[in-house]
Amino acid sequence: MDNDPKHTSKVVAKWLKDNKVKVLECPSQSPDLIPIENLWAELKKRVRARRPTNLTQLHQLCQEEWAKIHQTYCGKLWKAPRNI
Repeated sequence: MDNDPKHTSKVVAKWLKDNKVKVLECPSQSPDLIPIENLWAELKKRVRARRPTNLTQLHQLCQEEWAKIHQTYCGKLWKAPRNI
């Protein structure tokens, strides 16, 4: 087996196919699969709507908006169906 990292995917894919292992096809960085990405997107949307004009204000608005995100919203992100 070739230990070169750029060939690892092909080797693993061949092994999985040869051994008839079913694999879910999904992008590794899909936001639908990573709830924290959706949370960051929500924070970004809220902060952007308030239009910070400098770094200090950006920092302050991030803290304010983060504090406003309720834990039930986070729970919904985790429990939401994912596109897998």
